[in-house]
Amino acid sequence: MLNIETERLVLRPLVRTDSDSLLDIFSDPVVMEYWDGSPWRTIDQAHAFIHDAHLANERRESLTLGIFARDSGELHGKCMLFKIHEESKRAELGFGIAKSSWGKGIALEATSALVTYAFTTMALNRLEAEIDPANFGSARLLERLGFIKEGYLPERWIIDGKVSDSALYGLLIKNWQSSHSY
Repeated sequence: MLNIETERLVLRPLVRTDSDSLLDIFSDPVVMEYWDGSPWRTIDQAHAFIHDAHLANERRESLTLGIFARDSGELHGKCMLFKIHEESKRAELGFGIAKSSWGKGIALEATSALVTYAFTTMALNRLEAEIDPANFGSARLLERLGFIKEGYLPERWIIDGKVSDSALYGLLIKNWQSSHSY
């Protein structure tokens, strides 16, 4: 099983026993405010997410990893590479973090490790991310990772009757390498 370890975290595939913790995180309307879906309501949604993520991981369509504390094993959220296009060496980056874990550098530590994995182990050339432009926290995180805002799509999503825009970000391996050369 794939494990990516950082100073404080272990990133690993989610398993069924993570369902309750996953539901706690993604049933929170504050966490889900800028997502392209409604807050989860049932444990079956967590089970289905884990099952679907496992199948997509096996098919190499995505890589979804839970973000766990190294010391306690507490689930902080998830990060993922999805819409992997092997021929173009491209994928999208996504992440979702429990509200109780915001402001502690956990999202930055986890996504930085996943970006490193994407460029070094998976040999990707480009990473992309799509966020709601009102999600200033995610925008700051992407910029700290080296992503550049490349586009803006007005009224891209309608979730529960609410219209929202999308900001598109990109990061090329050559730009990442130049900021990580020692």
